[in-house]
Amino acid sequence: MIFELKRYVAHDGKAEALQQRFADKTIPVFRRVGIDLVQCWTAPAEPGVFYYLVRFPDEAASKQAWAAFAADPDWKAAKEASEKDGPLLASQSTVRLEPTSFSPQHHG
Repeated sequence: MIFELKRYVAHDGKAEALQQRFADKTIPVFRRVGIDLVQCWTAPAEPGVFYYLVRFPDEAASKQAWAAFAADPDWKAAKEASEKDGPLLASQSTVRLEPTSFSPQHHG
């Protein structure tokens, strides 16, 4: 199992719109293309920043799911509609995480 911790930084004044798009549009597409969303967070010390954690059985599943997400027509339409006044996302980063041999088992 691999995990990917994503960090999204919204453009000024667009954090709420970014999170709303994620909740309403992104999550349903994730479910459809096989991206297992584990958790989402905001960080009070980092206004405008949104984190989420996804998991995949292996690297091949990750690559396949992200390619399907990028090609999804519903996602493309939602992104275009939400960015009529400019992009919501200023930057993003990904940290790939692999459990250690001493990690507790994840149940869920």
